[in-house]
Amino acid sequence: MVDVLDHATLKAKQRAIRDGFPETMGLRAHRAISWIGRAEACGDDEDARFIFLWIAFNAAYADEQEFQSAASSERAAFVDYFRRVVTHDKNRRIYKALWQRFSGPVRMLMDNRYVFNPFWQHHNGIDGFEDWEEKFRASLRSFAQAFQAGDSVRVLSFVFDRLYVLRNQLVHGGSTWNSGVNRAQVRDGSAILAFLMPVFVDLMMDNPQEDWGRPFYPVVD
Repeated sequence: MVDVLDHATLKAKQRAIRDGFPETMGLRAHRAISWIGRAEACGDDEDARFIFLWIAFNAAYADEQEFQSAASSERAAFVDYFRRVVTHDKNRRIYKALWQRFSGPVRMLMDNRYVFNPFWQHHNGIDGFEDWEEKFRASLRSFAQAFQAGDSVRVLSFVFDRLYVLRNQLVHGGSTWNSGVNRAQVRDGSAILAFLMPVFVDLMMDNPQEDWGRPFYPVVD
């Protein structure tokens, strides 16, 4: 069974060792932990919990370079971040979560066309996405290969690609609060984030020497 980290545990650890953190990494950890705590206070409001956990994810990974270049790929930034946290995951907590704790919800998320971006591109009449079903099947095949190979970085990339679509639906007003239409993906998405985000931050605190990037919005006097 994979142990679950909560806000109180993360905060206590951060207070105990934060004097050894580089300033930029310390700020990331502080901000991400604060949003994890806010997400825990949401109770049954899965929409709010998902959004607050996504903010925690942004606090943990987003680099200043992402804001400096319009051409930069957010997905590429995801992969770079996942590669770093997985490299430091010596106890394979991420692996165990994906393959043991959340294999069902992850597969259901991947099988859901409503969180597959090309589906919506085609639905909204954008040229070049008539073959969205073929793209969907190809995505599922690639995900299955990564899943079977135990490639945590690629699996995380596929999962967060779907979660990003869900994030856009919520943040940009593309869904109704507490709607029954998207309940399954919001519930599963928030559960996956609620487990992974504390692990990501914990790994960052265990490896403060890693270059986790510079936040674009530092504290300025």
